[in-house]
Amino acid sequence: MDYIIDHIPKSKSKRPGTKMSPLYITIHNTGNPKSTARNERNYLTNPNNTRSASFHIVVDEHEAIEAIPLDEVAYHSGNSAGNKMSISIEICESGNQAKVIENATELIAKMLFDRDWGTQSLKTHKYWSGKNCPRLLLPTWGAFVQGIDRKLSKLIYDAIKPVNAPKAEIAVSDFSKDAIEWAKSKKVSDGSRLKDFGTREEIITMIYRAMKEEK
Repeated sequence: MDYIIDHIPKSKSKRPGTKMSPLYITIHNTGNPKSTARNERNYLTNPNNTRSASFHIVVDEHEAIEAIPLDEVAYHSGNSAGNKMSISIEICESGNQAKVIENATELIAKMLFDRDWGTQSLKTHKYWSGKNCPRLLLPTWGAFVQGIDRKLSKLIYDAIKPVNAPKAEIAVSDFSKDAIEWAKSKKVSDGSRLKDFGTREEIITMIYRAMKEEK
């Protein structure tokens, strides 16, 4: 999926330019079964669109478009607190909905990961204002959030999992090379862990083996 930054100009009704420090991500459906992400972005700057409404990101089956910087207020929640505290994502109702949801969940999981947030930071439009939105997702909201949580968990795991890199070979000191070769030939030592500390039982065993070889 492509992520495109295509910010609309500042305006009183769509992009006031007010800075914010968001705590949540608010999920919406576009409410238009025929509209793509590009259609939705372009409608924000359509002269015939006189509504005081906007969004930060819109996503469809092909792309996500950022229309307003994520640290600025957008008019999306029908509630002052929601506008000032959350990033809005409009999920398109057009196209292959399975692909749209896959793109949306990947985008949202990455946004949560980048901000060190969990899925408790997800809100619906309905949470802020009571509107039946996101109308397609509300009936299965729990499953939608679980899908995001699975992707988020994978991102976290991939970031912290150990890297199975081969261990670098430890160089043998010149003064000990002959002694080590002798110890290996006499089966006093197998030549491993040469820079490790030895326990008393290991040292005693090595002395015992060496003395046996001398007899």
